[in-house]
Amino acid sequence: MQSSNHRLRDMEQHHPLLSPGADVETGSLAAGVMVGGPHAGHTAGNRTMWFIQDSCGMVCAGMTWFLVLYAEFVVNFVMLLPGKNFWYSLLNGATFNSLAVLALASHLRTMLTDPGAVPKGNATKEYMESLQLKPGEVIYKCPKCCSIKPERAHHCSICKRCIRKMDHHCPWVNNCVGEKNQRFFVLFTMYIALISAHALGLSGMHFFTCIKVQWNECSDFSPGVSVLLLIFLCLEAVLFLTFTAVMFGTQLHSICNDETEIERLKNEKPMWERRMRWDGMRAVFGGPPSLQWCNPFTGLRLRRLLLLTHARHGGSEFSV
Repeated sequence: MQSSNHRLRDMEQHHPLLSPGADVETGSLAAGVMVGGPHAGHTAGNRTMWFIQDSCGMVCAGMTWFLVLYAEFVVNFVMLLPGKNFWYSLLNGATFNSLAVLALASHLRTMLTDPGAVPKGNATKEYMESLQLKPGEVIYKCPKCCSIKPERAHHCSICKRCIRKMDHHCPWVNNCVGEKNQRFFVLFTMYIALISAHALGLSGMHFFTCIKVQWNECSDFSPGVSVLLLIFLCLEAVLFLTFTAVMFGTQLHSICNDETEIERLKNEKPMWERRMRWDGMRAVFGGPPSLQWCNPFTGLRLRRLLLLTHARHGGSEFSV
């Protein structure tokens, strides 16, 4: 598609064109609407809930919840509740369960938040004419989802959409990590690492205490069952702690250097103005440093949730 005003290239490279607030899809979506994925979304009025119907991702997300709930079960019912020290059980139980709730909430926000999808199929003649491009200015179209690619956008083959500032697609959260949900992914890795370290510490204390009393009155379960549950919990905690701690450090490094993992792997030269260190952190987490940075419920609107739930029970269709 070519005219005297502009040229359109079907290439995977990107070029500065659209601002983050320019999510306009001709004839279908108004500005500010949350965009549904290729297999995504219950609609409520003009709002859409983002959800990727990928079988591998849904299995991995389900496994994540199962393993966290398993850790909750072992910590509460094998180690803390049978303990004789009331304050030890109360303080550790409150800490561990609070961190687990924050981890699962961060997981849900990462999975159900639009990562920054570019409107699908907006590379129409009418829309490009409305951009009022300068003569000779080049813009780029993604040949896979037929959308105009903004700066730093990359196409995800699983989401089947171009994602702004796409870092990577994570099957454990069944979603891409991009411009709009990276903060929740960082919180998810942080809280999983914290509960994993806490579980390891509690397991070590429990083993030490039970060996001293020869497992008598140490748990409501038999010694053999207790040992098996604790060993599996320790293995899970070591794996999760290693993986999430590395991911947490990698994400912070990417944010502070304003460079996504894809851009780093492709060795792309930065054509954008970089936000370094605290500027990058403020851009991702919003505002100056505060406890709100650690809150996965920030920006969650109960009214929107109720509308989405009502639409789901009302038999609304998935948006494409």
